[in-house]
Amino acid sequence: MKKKVLMTVLAVSLLTASLAGCGSKNADDSNQAAEPVDVEADQGVVDGQLESGKVSLRVWVEEANIENLQKMIDSFKQKYAGQADFDITIEVSGDADTRKNVLGDIHNAADIFSMPDDQLYSLIAGGALSPVVNQEEVKNANLPDAVDAASYRGDLYAYPYTADNGYFLYYNNEYLTEADVQTLDRILEVAAENEKKISMEFNSGWYLYSFFGNTGLEFGINDDGVTNHCNWNSTEGSIKGVDVAQALLTIATHPGFIAQPDAGFVEMAQSGECIAGVSGVWNAVAIQEAWGNNYRACKLPTYTCSGQQIQMSSFKGYKMFGVNAYSDHLAWAHKLADWITNEENQILRFEERSQGPSNTVAASSDAVGKVPAIAAVIDQSQYGVLQRVGNSYWNACTSFADTIAAGNPDNMPLQDLMDRLANGISASVVQ
Repeated sequence: MKKKVLMTVLAVSLLTASLAGCGSKNADDSNQAAEPVDVEADQGVVDGQLESGKVSLRVWVEEANIENLQKMIDSFKQKYAGQADFDITIEVSGDADTRKNVLGDIHNAADIFSMPDDQLYSLIAGGALSPVVNQEEVKNANLPDAVDAASYRGDLYAYPYTADNGYFLYYNNEYLTEADVQTLDRILEVAAENEKKISMEFNSGWYLYSFFGNTGLEFGINDDGVTNHCNWNSTEGSIKGVDVAQALLTIATHPGFIAQPDAGFVEMAQSGECIAGVSGVWNAVAIQEAWGNNYRACKLPTYTCSGQQIQMSSFKGYKMFGVNAYSDHLAWAHKLADWITNEENQILRFEERSQGPSNTVAASSDAVGKVPAIAAVIDQSQYGVLQRVGNSYWNACTSFADTIAAGNPDNMPLQDLMDRLANGISASVVQ
């Protein structure tokens, strides 16, 4: 047997990264990766030989995707009928819990599991992922950003299947035109004129980043995979930290704005109180039902900061399937993961689940382009970055945004607010 060894230096640097990711928007760091282990690769994967006989595989996905996935598995069995006796079962596991569920008991985890891209490093560090076998084929078939999201140091560790895990602007065309939604200033003006609101989950670091991403101010995770660097309190440059803080105060206190969670936006869209909101594809059906023929979606608008129009940025994300390095049928596990993420099945997933494909051909289809939410998240992605942040980012952002959303009731100097935010984001903490 040939061994695929996780080098110690990789394991040490990435093990700490298990503290850094957060499924979708919420951090869950109660389960750290186990000690680095050697992973023996199935000879069939190395040599391209697929075993015959009984092949039992388990796949973890979210409950809403079971029916769709079963069709893919059925077609897989038909494709490879006679080559093995397949027993493939689907089990429910939330994508946000994949890291916790896999690293909690790698040997008993599913052979194949769905996950968001921000959990990739944690799962590599824990020795849980078997690298993609047909690297170049999968890389060439998918969008470059999706490939980057599923890779570490140029090696692909998972099979991408969606490119829609980001956020953008929903708006009601009864009140807002395509010209109106180019700027946040105009959206706020129209909302206030009609005694309506634009909604945003202001105190979530996931959404708050949108106001900082294109300002020239810098933020990101350090090489240790745990701590962040941040100069959002900078007093130099054309846009300073206090400029963003002032812009946020202006927005937060505007009569046309409301800071609230996604669920609140959906409720107020249904009641007619909200005519716009920043959210993601997970709310597309509910918002479309609420606004009917007036339902629209587009990239995020620009906002006014220090007398300039700044394009709002975003975190962008991707979903992918990983193969458990300890699968008893590793070669077939890779074969199945490749199958359920191929062009045909990404199109099926789009048609039945309205999930935006990462496959290049599927993503460029006319049908995908005609879905407002998916077209919007793809358009917004050019202004977004992958979510790679350390733990200290989240609470610091929440504390800062809560103060801003309340109108800075204690009249704290804005520079002090920004210093506290930047220092909190950059804090050296291990949880």
